[in-house]
Amino acid sequence: MLFTNEPWSVSSLTAHVKALLEDDADLADIRVSGEIGNVSRPASGHLYFTLKDAGAQVKCVMWKSAAIRMRYSPRSGDAVIARGHVSVYERDGAYQLYVDSIVQDGTGDLFAEFERLKQALDGEGLFAQERKRPLPPFPRVLGVVTSPTGAAFQDILNVLGRRCAMVQVILAPALVQGDGAPEQIVRGIQALNDCGECDVILVARGGGSLEELWAFNDERVVRAVVASRVPVVSGVGHEIDFTLTDFAADVRAPTPSAAVEMITPDVEELRQNLDALSARLGQCVLDQIDAARAQLESLRRALRMVSPLNQILRARDRVGEWQMRMDTALLARLDLQREQVRGLHGRLEAMSPLATLSRGYAIVRRKQDGAVVRSVNDVRGGDGLIIRVPDGEFDARVTT
Repeated sequence: MLFTNEPWSVSSLTAHVKALLEDDADLADIRVSGEIGNVSRPASGHLYFTLKDAGAQVKCVMWKSAAIRMRYSPRSGDAVIARGHVSVYERDGAYQLYVDSIVQDGTGDLFAEFERLKQALDGEGLFAQERKRPLPPFPRVLGVVTSPTGAAFQDILNVLGRRCAMVQVILAPALVQGDGAPEQIVRGIQALNDCGECDVILVARGGGSLEELWAFNDERVVRAVVASRVPVVSGVGHEIDFTLTDFAADVRAPTPSAAVEMITPDVEELRQNLDALSARLGQCVLDQIDAARAQLESLRRALRMVSPLNQILRARDRVGEWQMRMDTALLARLDLQREQVRGLHGRLEAMSPLATLSRGYAIVRRKQDGAVVRSVNDVRGGDGLIIRVPDGEFDARVTT
């Protein structure tokens, strides 16, 4: 037989290597210097990162109990000295540095270069706020510079399909990290400008470490963004990631998906706004009709008030009223005069000679001239007389 020993299982081999590492006194308490990269802070509170130099890198983990005691917050690009012990993470079969403490050892080369470029380009005014351009409210064509196979491009298409599917996308494929990426990104921006169809350009990629995003810190990419005739939106990395392209772009978005939301209107929201405006317009029309109807009715009433027919009717009413008032006044006057006549009649009755005659008196007048005889001296013998009594008169003659 070629092999005399029994084969090891993967778990046995990993456990053996782990034991060897943990039994090594030199690895039980070790200090390692390097540059931090790929920092991750999940909700568990643990801290995951890599420590690297020019020739190699090692995965590192710091448990929550140690991470909460640190006043310093590690960032990608920082040069540090990490203290801890070496062991094996059996599930992945990879050795890791389990870190207990971290102290800064100056600033990493990449971060120093980032700061240098940022200050130099900012000094030229490339990041000035006054040169930023507004985005078009309703873009028809969106140019995208990114990797066609990356998750960022799929996120862009998904958000577009949900929000505003009628926007046309022109992709300028480009590497988004590694050698050759800056040149391809620059060519993509220039090509989208030259085609003359894009309303806005989105430069995008998913999150990553400082070195993975370094292509978007390249001076050539920054100058291409600034030189673009079309407004440029930077959707590079996650919310905590910043690149020089973010500062040069007209608008910086925290993620590629958020960039699409900033660039395009929400069709459903527009539809709701349109429905609301339509309802308001309809209500405004109804209100105008009601106001016009009320005004028309007011004018109709005013016209009726000044129309000849209405004046005739009002005059007729006034004539009728005056007729009633006149009749009432006339009847009252007649009643008053009637009472006056009754009074005068009573007084006349009281003063009437007939009343005196009815008490046995008579009125005697001379026949020849009708003069009333008031004395015996007013007559002579032989004069004719007319004697008036209550029920008539008769003739007489004076004999003596």
